[in-house]
Amino acid sequence: MSLSTAGVAAFSGAVLIGAEIPGEYRIDRSGYDPSGAPEIVVLAADIDDVRRAVTLATEQDLSVVVRGAGSGLAGGASAGAGTLVLDVSGLRRILEISAVDEWAAVEAGVSGATLDAAAGLHGLRYAPDPASIAISTIGGNIATNAGGLRCVKYGVTGDAVLGLGVVLADGSLVHTGRRTAKGVAGLDLTRLFTGSEGTLGVIVEAVVRLQPIPVQTLTVAAWFDDVEQAASATAAVLAARVRPAMLELLDEASLREAQDLLGVRTQAAGAFVVAQADGFGARAEAGIISDVFRQYTSRIQVGDDAEAAAELLAVRRAALPALERHGRVLIEDIAVPRSRIAEAVRRITEIAARHHSRIYTFGHAGDGNLHPIIVVPGDDTGAAARATRAADEIFATALELGGTITGEHGVGVLKRQWLEREQGPDALRVQRQIRHALDPNGLFNPGKAY
Repeated sequence: MSLSTAGVAAFSGAVLIGAEIPGEYRIDRSGYDPSGAPEIVVLAADIDDVRRAVTLATEQDLSVVVRGAGSGLAGGASAGAGTLVLDVSGLRRILEISAVDEWAAVEAGVSGATLDAAAGLHGLRYAPDPASIAISTIGGNIATNAGGLRCVKYGVTGDAVLGLGVVLADGSLVHTGRRTAKGVAGLDLTRLFTGSEGTLGVIVEAVVRLQPIPVQTLTVAAWFDDVEQAASATAAVLAARVRPAMLELLDEASLREAQDLLGVRTQAAGAFVVAQADGFGARAEAGIISDVFRQYTSRIQVGDDAEAAAELLAVRRAALPALERHGRVLIEDIAVPRSRIAEAVRRITEIAARHHSRIYTFGHAGDGNLHPIIVVPGDDTGAAARATRAADEIFATALELGGTITGEHGVGVLKRQWLEREQGPDALRVQRQIRHALDPNGLFNPGKAY
């Protein structure tokens, strides 16, 4: 690949070509390994760089793979031969925060943690809270419609998005949505691009909703004899008609690994659930949650100590990094009706035994979003094939229980074959027609999602 000096100089950010490109640009956190390597990487410094990169890719007959932090878990940012990787992590300005109207305008490379801290100076917060919030970018979170720990009360990333700036396949910049609390003018293009996994355009800016920092937050932690008992308890909490801000579950093996990584011990062994209630009714809700948990276990801890709560949540966030120490991980991401969480957990346990696979289960029990993580040790030659068969059964189980193959990570490369089974050929045909209308030459992320 050869580019003119003038062509490279047109970019404000760096341009890497061929052997200059670090290997990390081939894969994302999913570990999916594509064939070949990217031809060009553009480290965009501004929106004009993004527009130039899209034009350059068209001229060089390359496809565009957009990348933020590379923390995606479905292979959506994997980039092989014939690709231009467009790294937008350099677009990291917070453009404006409206404290009165409770929104923020940000560039795509801003992390959720950075935005949350800035909002906090105004008595506000950014409610979406992915486990990777410290590193994952707002643009990537929107592209996958990421979930997070506070989903059960505050919704997923898309519920906080008011408007977007998107660079289209022809290099034009379009703005969607609004900065008002309400608005229904025209088709909802903001929702269309949210969750599109980089297949319709490049998200470069976003206007997102902020929330008041709750006046009080109480944390309820509980330890159970096994994960099925813990799952039953979380379902019972929701059946009690309370809506905790957070309701997270880890099986005993995941808890043990996370604690080992952090060098901490929270309490006796067992499956672990951490819940938070916030707002003016936090104490009443925490009381109901505790009462429900006591029907299943006596090992309960309740408190408003922010430092202690942070330690408990750190254990939850450490679950995936802890497992990644032991080999490649297949990170599954099913969601089932909340009433069937316990049944899903039991079925996953049976699948693990049947396929002689190490499966660790944790996730956002408050909205039925479970992460069965299959660890594939490098020294076990048959583990990968067994893991694939186990994953296939896990997806089938999710659909059989009335659920979905992905609650927040997206389809990417890893789940394409299952998308039609969930949605049917007609729905898939409509999605492909929309994609073709916006990107007729297949510039963006070919082979991904649909």
